[in-house]
Amino acid sequence: MILQLKPGTSEQLAHELAERFSAFCVFDGGHFLLVTSSSQHQADPETEPYVERIQTFTDDMQLSSRSWQKPTREVIVGNSHFGNGKTTVVMAGPCSVESEHQIREISGMLVEQGLGTLRAGAFKPRTSPYTFQGLGKKGLELLLKMKQEFGLNIITEVRDSTHIEEVIEAADIVQIGAKAMYDQGILRRCGKSDKAVMIKRGFGSTLQELVQAAEFVMSAGNLRVLLCERGIRTFETKTRFTLDLCGVAWLKEKCNLPVILDPSHAMGYAYGVPDLTRACTAMGVDGLLIEVHPDPANALSDASQQLTPQQFRDLVASLQPIAQAVGRKIS
Repeated sequence: MILQLKPGTSEQLAHELAERFSAFCVFDGGHFLLVTSSSQHQADPETEPYVERIQTFTDDMQLSSRSWQKPTREVIVGNSHFGNGKTTVVMAGPCSVESEHQIREISGMLVEQGLGTLRAGAFKPRTSPYTFQGLGKKGLELLLKMKQEFGLNIITEVRDSTHIEEVIEAADIVQIGAKAMYDQGILRRCGKSDKAVMIKRGFGSTLQELVQAAEFVMSAGNLRVLLCERGIRTFETKTRFTLDLCGVAWLKEKCNLPVILDPSHAMGYAYGVPDLTRACTAMGVDGLLIEVHPDPANALSDASQQLTPQQFRDLVASLQPIAQAVGRKIS
């Protein structure tokens, strides 16, 4: 249940009411909101003098529900606008930061293409302990260097609580990966930040679970949340995962958060990424996450799914008319 307090309610009073009635206090669109479990369907009579709107829900998709706020919540990061219904933001870069030469080459290519967001991992949550785990803090330093030199937004992943403060400080968009989607410590800490947060759907997670992860962040006060579909595990073995475009259609219909798609991780093989990306673009999504590497064959992680710079240039050129056909532009 959400109780929207009347205009002019002080922050102190809002927090006092929240504490008294065991609710989350969130500031949204000029109003303080008291948010409780969706199992609660009746407000305490003592709140009546302070409340101008009450809404109940059938599940805990509340702040992110279009039944609460119909327009998509716009998340602005630098010059990139997610959720404005006009742009599809392309975020691209290697799976991992490997060297200054590597990340500089990709950064220059993004600027050349008129794109403004560099994606790359400094801390890598790998399935095997024997694979490349990322450069860590050195990787973050290289990303910050590229941000300063090229004016790019940075999206990078937080792996666990040991480095969450460093990632929040460095990133423009904090990525919560599929393996960390259920980490409530990360979710709640990101909720106390003012940085944009992108949550990737776990490969065995339902849409409801994805949205409830977003609600952890939002109920803590940060409404700047993006949802990312990156493929789920099915019976199919010929591709890495299965990209759930049906689920994307549901999110667009029911949820007010911007939706991002990651065809690179879903497909797992570079040959299929361009076609899958074009299909995603045709759905009118708010953003795309594409992996590109100067030398994919020798990449230290996810070598099979990363595009070459020329393949990426060709892909971006092919996306422009598709985006235009659905009333958007690539940015």
